[in-house]
Amino acid sequence: MPDIIQLLPDAVANQIAAGEVVQRPASAVKELIENAIDAGADKIQLILKDAGKALIQVIDNGCGMSLTDARMCFERHATSKIKKAEDLFAIRTMGFRGEAMASIAAIAQVELKTRRHEDELGTCILIEGSEVVSQEACSAPTGSSISVKNLFYNTPARRNFLKSNPVEMRHIIDEFQRVALANPQIFLTLHHDGQEVYHLPSASLKQRIVHLFGNNYNQRLVPVEEDTTIIKLHGFVGKPEFARKTRGEQFFFVNNRFIKDNYLNHAVLIAFQELLQDDTYPLYVLFIDIDPAKIDINVHPTKTEIKYQDEKSIYAIIRSAVKRSLGKYNITPTLDFDQENSIGHLITPKPFEEIVQPSIAFNPDFNPFATEKKTNEREPASYRNTGVSDHRTGIPRNWDTLYEIARKEENVQHELHQEVNTVAVNEQEVAKSSEKQFFQVHNRYILSQIKSGFMLISQQAAHERILYERFLQQLQNHSGVSQQSLFPQSVTLNSADFELLKELLPDIRALGFDIREFGPNTVVVEGIPADLTNAANEHELLEQLLEGFKNNLAILKLDKRDNLARSLARNGAMKAGTKLSMEEMNQLVDQLFACQMPNLALNGKPVISTVTLAELAERFEK
Repeated sequence: MPDIIQLLPDAVANQIAAGEVVQRPASAVKELIENAIDAGADKIQLILKDAGKALIQVIDNGCGMSLTDARMCFERHATSKIKKAEDLFAIRTMGFRGEAMASIAAIAQVELKTRRHEDELGTCILIEGSEVVSQEACSAPTGSSISVKNLFYNTPARRNFLKSNPVEMRHIIDEFQRVALANPQIFLTLHHDGQEVYHLPSASLKQRIVHLFGNNYNQRLVPVEEDTTIIKLHGFVGKPEFARKTRGEQFFFVNNRFIKDNYLNHAVLIAFQELLQDDTYPLYVLFIDIDPAKIDINVHPTKTEIKYQDEKSIYAIIRSAVKRSLGKYNITPTLDFDQENSIGHLITPKPFEEIVQPSIAFNPDFNPFATEKKTNEREPASYRNTGVSDHRTGIPRNWDTLYEIARKEENVQHELHQEVNTVAVNEQEVAKSSEKQFFQVHNRYILSQIKSGFMLISQQAAHERILYERFLQQLQNHSGVSQQSLFPQSVTLNSADFELLKELLPDIRALGFDIREFGPNTVVVEGIPADLTNAANEHELLEQLLEGFKNNLAILKLDKRDNLARSLARNGAMKAGTKLSMEEMNQLVDQLFACQMPNLALNGKPVISTVTLAELAERFEK
């Protein structure tokens, strides 16, 4: 029998490695930017076309590469970070495996231009599918410029699995934000299809957070700092009142490398215990500096998971540091944009003033049990019959007239109360004669008598079910009705949410939103669905819709239309505590029983609960 084991060709091995390293354009963006950072660049430009499918170009002003290094960087396991096995336990740089460039070159057309400071001419290399097409000297600025064109051009099956441009762009923005937060000292720009998405000058960490997520974050941040023998911790957490329904704005960095760690995330949530509303998550951007020998970063292919030697101590340090910062800073907001770790300057003590002892005036001759008005005879004429109090006794003049005013008001209130009662009785009589009687319990539930006992309806869950089925039908038929706003509102979103909105725009318009793009990351809302005219303002409604969509996407894995209908129904439905008239209760119940699934709430729980006469008799032991 002939030998059957053989070595794979380099081209095939590189394509297999590419499946691990480059899942989508965002993966290539991450690797290329991290290489630029490792090259010492303080200015990095990212240029994209077609959400990275047609072009990913990263330009940096780093150290550049020699002729030999430019060729060697595309070889497998070629790296400048590791020379011996022990170096694996002292890694502080980003790209160190030596597979990124080889993997990218295996599934794309790559052009690299690079020059070192000491060289007069640079090097230009063209590679297609791991094969070097050309290599020659060229004129180039100091640093490197690498262009990745037509990603997955030679693996069409992989390219077919890429999502739409807005989806891929959101993944790129996620990776870009992580790198930008970890390196606030680096000037970063992002251009997509000729439009500037981000322009991030070198700044402090707080300024970088504000530049990425919006100016309103300036007042939301609470600084965290802790220095121990185990770790050094610094960063920011968001104030509890600004917590959101999704986990999107939560970032942990270990030695400046973004990681995902549910265990450490739990430490932050425990610190916020009893400060957050149900199902809300706080913002945090926290950096952990630790000895590389005490962690293992090779437990996951993408290096987003880490093992620690003493994770329980790290958990306790993070929890206590965040909790202490919330207690110390949360009461007084930070006003200075550049101020990060101090709040003492906000409270300026007043200079000491001389304390003057108060003087007290009293009448030594006053007798509260006296029946004669002797004091009235001795008072100055200017105090008589004026209605003001005696400057010596403090007793108001004409005080007995107050009782007459009180009696008149009491009579008026009694007459109004009788009128209100009469109107209420009349309304009840009309309702009894024309409609089925309903009662509202604590402005949360609708109670109605039925033949076998009575039923309770959750008014919020009922309204959510009604709106959900209505929105689903509108999405299918494109029949949403819009209520035009008297004053159109402009809404500015962060880049990730803006890309998500562009992806959802056709379906959002089908629901009744009248929205048009208006400048970078900005839209104008000229109308909202007619069913939501009593909802929040346009800005809040749009933000809540996007937040709900992202939350459903992460938890329920719904299709796009179902997700939109569910999110909008939950945000647009009446909340528990809303008082309803008899007519509104009748209308709500009628619409509920016209639904296809009236007894199933959006969270899977029942909308209606019934109690039979037999159950009542059993409760009262009859």
